[in-house]
Amino acid sequence: MAITQRRGCRSYITILYQRWGKRESAIAVAGFAAVLLTFSFILSSDSSSSNRFSGTGTDGFVPLTLLSNAVQRGACNCLDGSVPAYHFQKGFGYGSRRWVLHIEGGGWCNTVASCTFRKTTALGSSKYMDHQVLFSGILSGDQSHNPDFYNWNKVKIRYCDGASFTGHPESEQNNDTKLFFRGQLIWEAMMDELLSIGLSNAQEALLSGCSAGGLATLIHCDDFREILPKDARVKCLSDAGFFLNEQDVAGNATIQSFYHDVVHLQGTAGSLKKDCVAKMEPSKCFFPQNFVKSINTPVFFVNPTYDFWQIQNILVPRPADPRGHWHKCHLNIHKCSPEQIEVLQGFRNSFLKALSELQQMKDVGMFINSCYIHCQTWISETWHGPYSPKINNKVT
Repeated sequence: MAITQRRGCRSYITILYQRWGKRESAIAVAGFAAVLLTFSFILSSDSSSSNRFSGTGTDGFVPLTLLSNAVQRGACNCLDGSVPAYHFQKGFGYGSRRWVLHIEGGGWCNTVASCTFRKTTALGSSKYMDHQVLFSGILSGDQSHNPDFYNWNKVKIRYCDGASFTGHPESEQNNDTKLFFRGQLIWEAMMDELLSIGLSNAQEALLSGCSAGGLATLIHCDDFREILPKDARVKCLSDAGFFLNEQDVAGNATIQSFYHDVVHLQGTAGSLKKDCVAKMEPSKCFFPQNFVKSINTPVFFVNPTYDFWQIQNILVPRPADPRGHWHKCHLNIHKCSPEQIEVLQGFRNSFLKALSELQQMKDVGMFINSCYIHCQTWISETWHGPYSPKINNKVT
């Protein structure tokens, strides 16, 4: 492990980095609707094509593909009952038997009301997903921006269940609305279809995800390893998916309470790490710090210590700041008062403390910086751009 200090992210940063070792190196409650939409990344009213597509569309855009096996499986639905979807670009050359999957982020829904709202967006229905998306960052086909993965088979998994692909249909009886809580079934159907189009022959595979997708990556990391050939090299990358179980500035357990509601509403316990659930209340097993040690597959973390989503929704959610004292600080960290900076520094210290417990693990690596940002792998500018944080001339 090495700790260095460099200029980057247009602010002073501290980087904590650990190699992988020998193997190579929103909260979506109704009051936070605006934040939820911010992290959907892409919301659109375009309808989607149901045809499979293995190439690139016009101007480098990759078409949407609806799961062809969703109907056969009989229970694979987004929150609104529509068919889940993904974007696929076929690899070539050296990358023809190598795969990188990226799970979209977008928070969670913890009540019938917030899930009902969510199903009117691309985060709960494939009806509103963009017909095509431009692959960038870790999914970019530009060798100069993505030298390691540009020619791999690349998949963007769309997120439409509201619980990081952990919901179970048995929980649907708890509400009398037409909501489908089938995240686990979506995950299984998605993997089955990708296996059928070439993933089953993978020599190397990387499962990655941003935010709620980064959490899903950690939850399903070992499951992903299990379905691939035994001789394949498989790793997982969680981008901004290490959510802390911290009290907010008013002393309330906001995020813990929120996760409790998500787990109860969508019946996610069955998808969480069994050894963790056996030791503590299931909702606590939504926090990576409580289950990462039981992941057997190599894991790499990309995370800022000043994750602005966590600061705005875990540390200082709106109910904890009724007079708006943190409003300017939320928008621009340079406008935080010395007292607020001290609070943020405390959050950073908690984050580093939680990660410190993982530093000695053989198959855990980290790229941790102090940028005021959330998610860094899906955008080319933060993945491999001129302003990206660097260590020994290497970017994220």
